[in-house]
Amino acid sequence: MTALTYGQAYQAGMREEMTRDERIFNLGTDLYDRGGHFAQVLGLGKEFGRDRMRDTPISEAAMVAAGVGAALNGMRPVVDLNFIDFAFGAMDEIINQAAKMRYMFGTPIPLVIRASSGVALYAAQHNNSLESLFSHFPGLLVALPSTPADAKGLLKSALRGEDPVIFMMHKKLGGVRGDVGGPDDVVPFGQAVIRRSGSAVTVVSYSHMMARPWKLPNSWRPRASTRRSSTCGPSCRWTSRPWRHRCARPGAH
Repeated sequence: MTALTYGQAYQAGMREEMTRDERIFNLGTDLYDRGGHFAQVLGLGKEFGRDRMRDTPISEAAMVAAGVGAALNGMRPVVDLNFIDFAFGAMDEIINQAAKMRYMFGTPIPLVIRASSGVALYAAQHNNSLESLFSHFPGLLVALPSTPADAKGLLKSALRGEDPVIFMMHKKLGGVRGDVGGPDDVVPFGQAVIRRSGSAVTVVSYSHMMARPWKLPNSWRPRASTRRSSTCGPSCRWTSRPWRHRCARPGAH
């Protein structure tokens, strides 16, 4: 096992799969020299050349359309949108073309659309979480890795599959470090993993929400705020347990 960050794990998985399968290539903006907005493929341009790390004009519709065409002709393209928000510029190509062609023609569409998602310190047009939207369109697989091992293993499943995959990586997970497997360690789609076992409650989550909560100690309990609401009376008394809050005006909080 090797310890890598979330971003490094994706890069390692991409390098291994591009070495294994010459049909895999990337296309998007700022990939060859810059390695993408989050350095997710940094160095792979010089390693694999411009034919397999293709810089494109800023046109999401053209990128995805080119990816669909390449997938139909036996290639395994990875269209890197950098931010999932930009997918709105290619919704016809994603929803009406890539997602439906295997059903209509019985033809595999081994296309991966990678993008960063989730709320972080970016502009409003760069902070959408669109996984629930894409999961409602038949024909698309949606992957949201929550650990470095998931980032690498799920990428391998996406690149070896026969269906279009929306592969979303949360912006706040880029520096999270963890152990990853080797070249043949694939994380299959459609299988949940138990991060922490128990008998009292079942919590189901994904992506950034799975990064830390399962590591909380058993003694952890929620603590009430020490601030009083502006509508609260002077007799308000906060306790260490919010369900024992005493206030002269119940419901003021």
